[in-house]
Amino acid sequence: MSLWVDKYRPTSLSKLDYHKNQAANLKKLVNRGDFPHLLVYGPSGAGKKTRIMCLLREVYGTGVEKLRIEHQTFTTPSKKKIEITTIASNYHIEVNPSDVGIQDRVVIQELIKTVAQTQQLESSAQREFKVVILTEVDRLTKDAQHALRRTMEKYMSTCRLILCSNSTSKVIPAIRSRCLGVRVAAPSLDEISQILQTICKKEGLTLPIELARRVAEKSGRNLRRAILMCEACRVQQYPFSAQQEVQEPDWEVFLRETANKIVQEQSPKMLLEVRGRLYELLTHCIPADIIIKALLKELITNCDGQLKSEITQIAAFYEHRLQMGSKVIYHLEAFVAKFMSIYKRFLEDGLEAMNM
Repeated sequence: MSLWVDKYRPTSLSKLDYHKNQAANLKKLVNRGDFPHLLVYGPSGAGKKTRIMCLLREVYGTGVEKLRIEHQTFTTPSKKKIEITTIASNYHIEVNPSDVGIQDRVVIQELIKTVAQTQQLESSAQREFKVVILTEVDRLTKDAQHALRRTMEKYMSTCRLILCSNSTSKVIPAIRSRCLGVRVAAPSLDEISQILQTICKKEGLTLPIELARRVAEKSGRNLRRAILMCEACRVQQYPFSAQQEVQEPDWEVFLRETANKIVQEQSPKMLLEVRGRLYELLTHCIPADIIIKALLKELITNCDGQLKSEITQIAAFYEHRLQMGSKVIYHLEAFVAKFMSIYKRFLEDGLEAMNM
């Protein structure tokens, strides 16, 4: 029994529920059986991966759906061995190089070289090139991105790259200029509501429009999350009611409680407790940049106008350091400590002003 998000994932460009003009343009692009390097970008849950797999299916047929998980080992110049997990078919390979941290350059160089040098078995029945999908390209180090630029030029004849990222702001211009950019915008609230109702209809369920709208709003226009939340509502209570509570992910509730603790008390003891809570989030695979953004969103609700600007600048500073360093807990804890210092000073200044 599969989740709705997998069960009702479109398998061809013609079956996509939104951005239909873009889907038609992608179909025209691959009709000749070839396409340039692509940079597919947009917010999480907008449908980037779905569109990439639909595009590959147009080029190679159903063979791209026969996936296998492989574990590959690479050796760094310092003789250190690094392992990475890839998902592959006979026609493409998908990898997230940022999983290995600062050694991502080695993975990019070795993996693409290996794929590009492997010839297709039946070139008459297959394309002359294989496809490498690199996810979370915006998390790659600058060294890895420069290595990628050189590699994508060298192996263009036997390899096509599809780069996937949430934003292009952290992708170097040299890579952006060598790829065709495909922006996948987040679906609108109406589109998400319509998709949820369609899925429920296929499941033989009746979803009130009011509940569909509330799920769409709670998901932050993230379609994947909206479908998962809708299925959670189905498990929680059926028949649906228009006033039914929409369950939030546990980690979001936990983060909100953490932010409340930071605002309630600013002390070394509380900082130690918050560190433990941050470790808890990290061990449950919540990305560090998501944690810092969610913390900022909760914390600035307790600040006045002038303080909001200062806290936002500090969050941007430590978010940048997250990308540069390898131990994320240092930078998360430093952000919390800095906020505590500024907020405590703000409260003390307020008390002094009242006593004068």
